[in-house]
Amino acid sequence: MYTDKTLVCKDCGNEFVFTAGEQEFYAEKGFTNEPQRCKQCRDAKKNASRNREMFPATCASCGKECQVPFKPRDDRPVYCSECFAKQKGV
Repeated sequence: MYTDKTLVCKDCGNEFVFTAGEQEFYAEKGFTNEPQRCKQCRDAKKNASRNREMFPATCASCGKECQVPFKPRDDRPVYCSECFAKQKGV
């Protein structure tokens, strides 16, 4: 029913194969569009969205230097991951 297709990645311009198995998976999931990026570019795009800017902070509880994924404000306490877990009772 499905046959392998050669597609061109919209990011890098390289050809990649959209296999019959992948096409069947897409159909089972109800996806109507073919992939536009090769696996390497899909992975790179996924990882880029996960890389958040981190900001330096000092824990309000233990005083340890830490990194947080938001810009600390002077009017709110910031906790390192260990103290934050203690605050939440985890």
